[in-house]
Amino acid sequence: MTSRINQQQKYQAVKRTLGKNGFSYTIKLLLMNINRTIRYSVLRIKRLNGDPHYVATGMAIGVFVGITPTIPFHTGIALVLAFLLKVSKVAAVLGVWCSNPFTIPFFYYWSYKIGVSVMGTTNTYSTIKQGSFLDLWRAGHDIALVMLLGGVILGILPAILTYVVTLKMMILKKNRKQKRRLQEGAA
Repeated sequence: MTSRINQQQKYQAVKRTLGKNGFSYTIKLLLMNINRTIRYSVLRIKRLNGDPHYVATGMAIGVFVGITPTIPFHTGIALVLAFLLKVSKVAAVLGVWCSNPFTIPFFYYWSYKIGVSVMGTTNTYSTIKQGSFLDLWRAGHDIALVMLLGGVILGILPAILTYVVTLKMMILKKNRKQKRRLQEGAA
């Protein structure tokens, strides 16, 4: 009984703090924060210097790796690939930011679904017997492979789109900069 009263008191305190429309106010704050983060990321990309292909390829690598289900290693994998391919490491790290607590559930769900359909496997969860650690280990390995394959396939299209958008954005920035320099030189 006391835990129920404590929960009600906590709810009332949160409601008083957030006002009448607490939930809608929280959603507004969340959306404003997401919008600000996106604008900041675009600004960071625009401020990157270098060849447009160099920066765009780095971004594409980051987005591709960010979509794969390799969550604790995203940044490391993106940096290694950027180093090996000699592209922008900063852009690769920025591209990994497409993976966040809001997008990861969707990426993992679709990675699993695509991986299962490509590999032609049935539900890998049904192979686990209760109490068998070896079956749990094998199923975990199978699920990881299915999700990795699905994540690689899922990451291809967003990586290509990221490359094209970033390349156009960087070329536009470069042209504006050249045009401004010509105008300053003529004046």
